[in-house]
Amino acid sequence: MDAHATLMQEIDAEMLATAGWTGRPHLAPRVRAALLTVRRAAFVPTALRAEAYANHALRIGHGQTISQPFIVALMTELLDPAPDHVMLEVGTGTGYQAAVLGALVRRVYSVEVIPALSAQAATALAHEAVGNVSLRVGDGASGWPEHAPYDGIIVTAAGPTVPPALVTQLRPGGRMVTPLGEPFSDQMLTLIVKDAGGSVSRRDILPVAFVPLVTGEP
Repeated sequence: MDAHATLMQEIDAEMLATAGWTGRPHLAPRVRAALLTVRRAAFVPTALRAEAYANHALRIGHGQTISQPFIVALMTELLDPAPDHVMLEVGTGTGYQAAVLGALVRRVYSVEVIPALSAQAATALAHEAVGNVSLRVGDGASGWPEHAPYDGIIVTAAGPTVPPALVTQLRPGGRMVTPLGEPFSDQMLTLIVKDAGGSVSRRDILPVAFVPLVTGEP
């Protein structure tokens, strides 16, 4: 069995083990297929390619990380992605999460505050022929209002509160998955749901550890 398939077995086991918290004992078939299709090795630094399919986060420079594959899988699953959806990602990083979403939805808009990372992601996404992801350098806490509202929003760095602009840009009926908490302290992966009338509810999912959300224009 190759490393990618072994990783998927580990993700399956973690989904089952954490089902009491997440309510999701298994990945949806479409989500699992996307994770098998997207090559994580194409989105990690060259020096770390040997660890591409290890089930842990990897440092990508600039004080940032590419998330643990299980967390990518869980966050994607919680969004309930559908083929006609348009998603917003806050924190492009290397582009791996965007590529996974791109395999599942119609369009992904992704914002990254660090120009060098956005450029690296653009190169990797082009190399992997991911054509439905648009990138922007800017303050992710401001979202990308020109393409709102979004069916789903995923935030890949932690802040103490949910940025109000992101709540505004979430479509009624939409879902947002974000880690909440202070930097390098207790953090909670959180599901935000906006109902058809625009009311917002939140649910704690799982304790996590993410790098801090960097706000402000680059």
